[in-house]
Amino acid sequence: MTSSLSRRRFLALSAAAAAGASFFDSPRVLKAAGLLRDDDPYHGWPIGVQSYSLRQFDLHQAVRHIQGMGLHYVEFYSKHLSPDATDDTIAETRKLLASAGITLNAHGVNGFSADHEANRKVFQFAKKAGIKNITANPKPDSFSSLDKLVAEYDIRVCIHNHGPGALFDKSDDTLNAVKDHDPRIGACVDTGHYIRSNEDPVEVIRKLGDRVFAAHIKDDTHKGDKGSHNVVIGQANLNVAGVFKALKEINFPADGSISLEYEANPENPIDDMKQCLAVVREALAETAS
Repeated sequence: MTSSLSRRRFLALSAAAAAGASFFDSPRVLKAAGLLRDDDPYHGWPIGVQSYSLRQFDLHQAVRHIQGMGLHYVEFYSKHLSPDATDDTIAETRKLLASAGITLNAHGVNGFSADHEANRKVFQFAKKAGIKNITANPKPDSFSSLDKLVAEYDIRVCIHNHGPGALFDKSDDTLNAVKDHDPRIGACVDTGHYIRSNEDPVEVIRKLGDRVFAAHIKDDTHKGDKGSHNVVIGQANLNVAGVFKALKEINFPADGSISLEYEANPENPIDDMKQCLAVVREALAETAS
């Protein structure tokens, strides 16, 4: 039953996205399909986890923790599912996720270069795994290749900012990189890293607009400080409700990816992550009103 409901939900939102729907429309879409409970704490938003948060756990343990948190979406990183995985491993992982009622809607962060065939392998993996969004740190010489691949596979590339000193530090770095390229090449807004880069994630989302396809939700202690570290969201510099209001304003796509990423306390992050999710639920209730 869980597997069936998860797939029906995924198909309903995918069809809505193909018709140009955003997550603002998700509650309406899911209610029409009979797939949204009146008491859904996330109001139809696809709140999930970037599995790097659970990097000290193996695949099965990570899936159990995600399921235990009541979530139905995940962005895997390579430890939990490698782009080099065999077809059998991909199939087994998809079966595991389906049994837990979890949709794999993103993967990353992946590197891209001018090597077109190496880039293609990542897209082939994403297609086999049913992934719509590849979060990425592409080198400047990769974009000609990526233009071809996003069109061929209809899979998005979401450029991930990684804080001070990184290739994509400021929002202008991402905006300038994508502006002359296929509209399926856009951004994964990492809110914690933008705080470390002394930018307001809410304004970044508005600035990048319809190029935002993914988000990593986290909070950091110090603005403009490379040595800043994660805390429970809302306890430092992140305007959580503002983030979701901005995502609504830009019509964030119905098959995009929104992932809690909690890098602190890797040995035992679950209680902190649950606190983060409680803040998300409060913010979404405010956004829905």
